[in-house]
Amino acid sequence: MVEGMTYSIGELSRRTGLSVKTIRFYSDRGVVPTTRSRAGYRRYQAAALPRLELVRTLRDLGLPLTTIQQLLAGSSSLDEQIALEQAALKTQLQRLDAMSAAGRAALVEDFLSTVFQHPDSRLAAAQQSMVPELPAEASVEQLEAWVQLAELAQDAGFRELMRELVDGYTGDGLRPHDVARVRRAVEPALALGIDPRSPEAGDYLAAVGVVDVDQLQLAADVRRERYFDLLAVVNGWTTPDSPTDALRWYLEAASSRP
Repeated sequence: MVEGMTYSIGELSRRTGLSVKTIRFYSDRGVVPTTRSRAGYRRYQAAALPRLELVRTLRDLGLPLTTIQQLLAGSSSLDEQIALEQAALKTQLQRLDAMSAAGRAALVEDFLSTVFQHPDSRLAAAQQSMVPELPAEASVEQLEAWVQLAELAQDAGFRELMRELVDGYTGDGLRPHDVARVRRAVEPALALGIDPRSPEAGDYLAAVGVVDVDQLQLAADVRRERYFDLLAVVNGWTTPDSPTDALRWYLEAASSRP
């Protein structure tokens, strides 16, 4: 690459093998610095290549993104962070061993009874699909996922988020096809790397039509996506195809319009 030139997000994706979605995720969290072209598109310096390679390696080692951010900022050494992560995991797994199957079931039931506070027969299948079932011969990865899922399920803020989201499905707010409509309309823009604040985004935004923005914001919350990712690990399912990126793109595009 010629000195002084920059990469588009698509070019960076092709060179690193990382998806546009992943690179955008890292950019939004400040892991990989980015600038904007005059047209509003993301541009990346050459240093983004080795930085992304390092991030991918650290993620493959199992380090969470917050730890990687600290390492990149120079606030702690890799050895120190790995030692802390291992100590924390050991403590968490000890707590899990002390919790009986009945205790785990009670925790899940308490969480779901809060989320589905207003019973609705139309959501019975959705409620059942949110039940984590840890196998008797669980892998280390499944045990780790269960610990994180249990902590998330006990978080009051997350419980309220999920309750509001479910109530939106049963009332006049968000309907499942609204999310699907947003995805169909804006995922082509994501694939092309179109900035949601650019003029080009307007056509994709218009194709969505009228939706409940407040409910979409709930659906786009990263904690919701995290729950279902952990659930898939615990239950041995394929990682679900998340609508979060499409929803966030739409919300940013909508908020940037007068």
